[in-house]
Amino acid sequence: MVHTGLGTASAAPPAVPSSAVREAPTSRRWSGGRRGRLRRSIRRHWQLYLLVIPPLAYFLIFQYVPMGNAVIAFKDYNVVQGIWGSPWAGLEYFQRFFDNPMFTTVVSNTFLLSLYALIASFPIPIILALALNEIRARFFKRTVQMVTYAPYFISTVIVVSMAILILSPRIGLVSDFTGFFGLPATDYLAQPDFFRHVYVWSEVWQTAGYSAVIYLAALAGVDPGLYEAAKVDGANRLQKIWHVDLPSITPTIVVVLILSVGSIMAVGFEKAFLLQNPLNLSQSEIIATYTYKVGIQNADFSLATAIGLFNSVINLVLLVGVNIVAKRVTGRGLW
Repeated sequence: MVHTGLGTASAAPPAVPSSAVREAPTSRRWSGGRRGRLRRSIRRHWQLYLLVIPPLAYFLIFQYVPMGNAVIAFKDYNVVQGIWGSPWAGLEYFQRFFDNPMFTTVVSNTFLLSLYALIASFPIPIILALALNEIRARFFKRTVQMVTYAPYFISTVIVVSMAILILSPRIGLVSDFTGFFGLPATDYLAQPDFFRHVYVWSEVWQTAGYSAVIYLAALAGVDPGLYEAAKVDGANRLQKIWHVDLPSITPTIVVVLILSVGSIMAVGFEKAFLLQNPLNLSQSEIIATYTYKVGIQNADFSLATAIGLFNSVINLVLLVGVNIVAKRVTGRGLW
């Protein structure tokens, strides 16, 4: 009891910091509210969450889980002992690959082929999309789109078969054309110097129309007011393309370029292997085909995994590096 001049009063309880009173209930309310919102969202949109499960399961089972098997590159893998029972080998198989006389050949062939494909195939879909965007005749525009888009759905095996027949020195269209001018028939696929040209330009023919769809979609979102303003300023078609279309699709171009450079060492195995023969092996032997021969034909799984892991690390470094450069130059990137 405390005695005062006005009477008696009970002693006040010890003061509790207001922050301590607020923090715990607020944290509990925030956590509970978040979980409650998530439950309500799942109940309301359960169909959408159900659609997300298959792709998540696919990436988890076929993309992320197999990453654990990359440990084979650091082990002396034995089929009987299994992945985790095989003894550790450290960096032995990486050293074997670096010391192999084929190292310089397969790495340089892969890089040069990928760089050539990037330089040839990257600008053509952009040019095609810009040209199609300027066409006003709908029938002609749709016809061109169909003709350029359809080859994407042709199997790689069929494309390679077509290339072999067209370039055949005996029955090929090219030999018939050159023979008309009195030139001797040439077996182009038997000459290493022609392998990259055949690979790259058949790839451009097959994928240009499909790749242009991305840029056409970006061009469809350009504000029509920009075209009206350019028209008022007296801009012609080329000036509209340069000052309106290209700046509008620059973010899309940057993203596609980053992804393309990030996979510059990941040349497709199927087409290179099908076009490959003993005569053009000096330029057609790339990392993908060499890994197949080492891992499948020679059953050296540890060395093949080490080669594949080395290739993946190079692609990752290129992807991160190009993304950093793109963000500094254009202010845009993947992250």
